[in-house]
Amino acid sequence: MGEEEEEEQVADTPRVVGVLSALLERVVERNDAAADELAAGDAPAPAASLAPASAFRATERPDISVPSYMARIARFAGCSPACYVVAYVYLDRLLRRGQRRRAALAVDSYSVHRLLITAVLAAVKFMDDVCYNNAYFARVGGISLAEMNYLEVDFLFAVGFDLNVSPETFGRYCAVLQAEMLWLELDKTPATPAGAAGPRQHSCCLSEDDGAASSSSGSSQQQLAA
Repeated sequence: MGEEEEEEQVADTPRVVGVLSALLERVVERNDAAADELAAGDAPAPAASLAPASAFRATERPDISVPSYMARIARFAGCSPACYVVAYVYLDRLLRRGQRRRAALAVDSYSVHRLLITAVLAAVKFMDDVCYNNAYFARVGGISLAEMNYLEVDFLFAVGFDLNVSPETFGRYCAVLQAEMLWLELDKTPATPAGAAGPRQHSCCLSEDDGAASSSSGSSQQQLAA
């Protein structure tokens, strides 16, 4: 696929897809930079070897960008826009449960693609009345059916089979994506909070336990940029 054709495909995606991919792409870039900084120490090691072992981590960085991969999913999955918000909620739950178990999975260029296709698959099955099967999603995601099945099971256990999303939670995550959209329209990059130092993993999460005050646009954006 040519670069112009790829840009047109990304431009034709639903707005929620573009906003979510931009958010995740920024998190991926920061986590990649942090891993590369750690790997550049006295004993260099591949970035992939610095993260916990996980079925979601590829052995090599996929060539396709996050926006292009999201555009591909949006083009072929045929799911409702709400599924992408719910997929974002699921990613949050997976990452936060991992943090509590001290086995947090970094959302970086090695893991983001498998996390995305699996989160969307789970969201589609929970949200939409009609959806494609795992074999189809495996083709969309560029992985084998066996791997898609394994990732789905692993994902469900990782989120504790907690797939229900309340209207309040859905609204809070929509607010985060709306804040991200405003930043994109203003062509600004959220600043890193003061006091941050040294390489560390960055999260794309908004806690479902946050109160109404902390779910305002400003504070939500700070969490996304942490």
